[in-house]
Amino acid sequence: MPRERGSIGETTPLLRRNVTSRFVLKQLLLRRIPILAWLPLYSWSKLLQDTLAGLTVGLTAIPQGIAYAIVAGLPAQYGLYSSFMGCFVYLVFGSCKDVTVGPTAIMALLSQQHVMRLGDDIAVFMCFVSGCLILLMGLLHLGFLLEFVSMPVISGFSNAAAIIIGTSQLGTLLGLSGRSDSFIDAIIKVVDHVNDITHWDTLLGVCSMIVLVCLKNLPGKKNGTALQKCLWVVSLARNAVVVIIGIILSYSLSSYGIKPFKITGNITEGLPSFGPPPFSVASGNHTYNFVEVVSELGSTTISVPLIAILESIAIAKAFAKGKTVDANQEMLALGFCNIFGSFVRSMPATGSFTRTAVNNASGVKTPMGGVITGCLVLLACGLLTSTFEFIPKATLAAVIIVAMYYMFELRIFSVLWRTKKIDLIPLTVTLLSCLVIGPEYGMIAGIAVNLILLLYFAARPGLLIEERVVDGLTILFVSPKQSLSYPAAEYLRERVMYWCDERAQTIPVVVEGRHVLRIDATVAKNLALLLADLQSRDQKLVFWNWCEEARRTMISYDASLAMSFRSSGSIAQIFSGRIAPAHVPRE
Repeated sequence: MPRERGSIGETTPLLRRNVTSRFVLKQLLLRRIPILAWLPLYSWSKLLQDTLAGLTVGLTAIPQGIAYAIVAGLPAQYGLYSSFMGCFVYLVFGSCKDVTVGPTAIMALLSQQHVMRLGDDIAVFMCFVSGCLILLMGLLHLGFLLEFVSMPVISGFSNAAAIIIGTSQLGTLLGLSGRSDSFIDAIIKVVDHVNDITHWDTLLGVCSMIVLVCLKNLPGKKNGTALQKCLWVVSLARNAVVVIIGIILSYSLSSYGIKPFKITGNITEGLPSFGPPPFSVASGNHTYNFVEVVSELGSTTISVPLIAILESIAIAKAFAKGKTVDANQEMLALGFCNIFGSFVRSMPATGSFTRTAVNNASGVKTPMGGVITGCLVLLACGLLTSTFEFIPKATLAAVIIVAMYYMFELRIFSVLWRTKKIDLIPLTVTLLSCLVIGPEYGMIAGIAVNLILLLYFAARPGLLIEERVVDGLTILFVSPKQSLSYPAAEYLRERVMYWCDERAQTIPVVVEGRHVLRIDATVAKNLALLLADLQSRDQKLVFWNWCEEARRTMISYDASLAMSFRSSGSIAQIFSGRIAPAHVPRE
């Protein structure tokens, strides 16, 4: 009996497809908007822990936000706006509970030269463009491109950034006016104006540095006694402690008409207004349109988002604790943080190692801790801006210099010397180039040197070439230690022929292929030429233990090569004739 329309037999496949589509959509939403996964499981105990962590991070984020904005040459509120927007947006799209997004020393350094030349709007423009590029890279799943930037290059860049930022604050620490354009300029400025050094700023700055180092090394424990817990909190909030002491000292003296320190000055009061980022920038008597601004930024347009991604994903992986980090999701989150941040006039932001470490040490449970941090920053923007104007510049300089001291990784030199000395080349090139010609070009130079070394070792693979005696028969045994690219195949051919030319006798050649996983037509051509070269010298060539894919490629190039392949068995069996040529199955 025929089934009626709409019967269960007809609707079941459609129902299954609908259920599958809904399941796939749900999984996609949970993966791309992680808050949907953890928020339904949220509890009061987690809120308590997140609140503690958020407040602790906030005490670090506020002074750092002000300090890094000043490093970039921006008003202090730009750093605060960047901190709170990064916290709120990462709450929704972030996949790592520990990561805290906001202004960093490296982002401030990359923004500095453009802010000094084109004004404050350029930082907001950079924030928006960087966010768009990072978001686009995340949507296109281009996270694999970061694998071409090696650890020595990243370490060289971060060490150079620490030196540049630290020296740029040296003049402020000593009470000198003005700004420096580069590492060399900062040193020259201090030397030329040594007679202008103010003793009170210098004393306050040096004392602040000593206090910061002492507070960092307090013997506190998170799970210790009440005193140890108190010391632990003070150590984590050391930047805020030093800044508060500086404010109290500066305000107290100014109330008596004594102003021995240079202070931060007026900070815009109130919460940030929400509006579109500037798509044109006015500087002097000229207004740059969108295309002209991008042209003025030059390589910074690419270097800022690239370095922001590297910094943020490296931090996420460092604190993942065995969990898989979705690089593309982190890029989406970072892209949205910068895009939304540009609507409240923030500077470029990325993951902060210092604040993330504080967040982790405070025992944060979910990204909700970022909301507490963001609320604390908002509170500071709305109520404490009149207080922030009394922050001594020397105190902020001390905070930055001490942070850069701990950011400088001297140990990397000894590590690379022990492991692979040639990695010191891209490290040194990146470091020196950043110091001499600028951070963006230094990063490009380091990547270029690293790619040259990568191509060189791909073209010059390790080769084992030695004479062996097998059952009284002398052979030349050749074994590539990695897969063969076309320049590597030419190199192998040259080495084998050079070895053969150096000896009067003609002996068989065995090329082992267990490490050769795939080849192309150019490699097949070079190996076929090697076979022809050896045949002209009456030498036999055997390709031994090659994988099916590589063997098939070579036989497709020249069918006569099939007779030269042997698989399994021993070398003695090959030349005794007991192993037949390898059979290649037809497709």
